Amino acid sequence: MASIFGHALAAYTIGKVSNLKLNPVKLSLLFIFCAVIPDADVIMFQFGYSYMHPLGHRGFTHSILFAFLLSFLMRVIFYRKIKYFSKTGIVLFTAFLLATLSHSLLDACTNGGRGVGFLIPFDNSRYFFPWRPILVSPLGARNFFSEWGLRVLQNEAFYIGIPCAILIAMTIFFKKKDL
Repeated sequence: MASIFGHALAAYTIGKVSNLKLNPVKLSLLFIFCAVIPDADVIMFQFGYSYMHPLGHRGFTHSILFAFLLSFLMRVIFYRKIKYFSKTGIVLFTAFLLATLSHSLLDACTNGGRGVGFLIPFDNSRYFFPWRPILVSPLGARNFFSEWGLRVLQNEAFYIGIPCAILIAMTIFFKKKDL
């Protein structure tokens, strides 16, 4: 998996480029939540579920269906007054969807694990992308604050941080052009 920092940065970037005129702090925190919550599935190891079980790590909570369900719930819980099929409503749902899916997409670009269950519950197959430049993050805080964790952060600064910075800079630049 990519680190929590890489996932959070990707979600923050999605929020910035979505150009939503809503409370930016609340929105950023909700997008970050959507991007990091799929890894809550690691708790399933404590209940005896194997990695490859549909509820195991990188299973259902990393699926496209989960992303749709979570995006819908975020809209219902936090933005129920915004009409669903208004421009803002569609952009908001899409941004929640992308923030949640960004987690699985980044994980499918890592060099470790057994793949991502994009199609669970319909198919339990696990997938990686052919290009996997992101170093897999160590599990647990103790392991993360080590030389391995530092290498992961350096790697993510290049493969996640630079593209995110470019997207945010382009968004700012084009917003100023519109003025």
